[in-house]
Amino acid sequence: MEQLDIKTHGEGFINLTPTINSWLAQNEITNGVLHITALHTSCSLTINENADPKVLEDLSSYMKALVPEEGFKSISGNGSSFNYKHSDEGPDDMPAHIRTALTCSNLSLSINSGRLLLGTWQAVYLWEHRSRRQFRKINLHAIGEM
Repeated sequence: MEQLDIKTHGEGFINLTPTINSWLAQNEITNGVLHITALHTSCSLTINENADPKVLEDLSSYMKALVPEEGFKSISGNGSSFNYKHSDEGPDDMPAHIRTALTCSNLSLSINSGRLLLGTWQAVYLWEHRSRRQFRKINLHAIGEM
């Protein structure tokens, strides 16, 4: 088990796959399962496309449209608008919590031949939902063969 310290540059994606595969190699873990947990409530983890960066741009734009910073209306679009009650750390605080609730804070992946078992175009990303730089802790817990 180990924690990774990740410095983000504000909202966006950080490909964790090379770092995780390096950690697996250093620890000589060849086959098993890796449980990855983001130890925060305003960022998430996702497996997504690693070939075309436009996929991540579109994903980010969609999430911002789905969970706007300004507040929200009913999904039907009818009725009043509501402002978020929680804004202790700024206007992006509550939307970041909602975006995290709609995504994943942990993943479990197979380890095969010392590497994460991913599809050809897949990568594991830390998805930062806050607009400012953050320092994030990601916990790695491997169970397997050495």
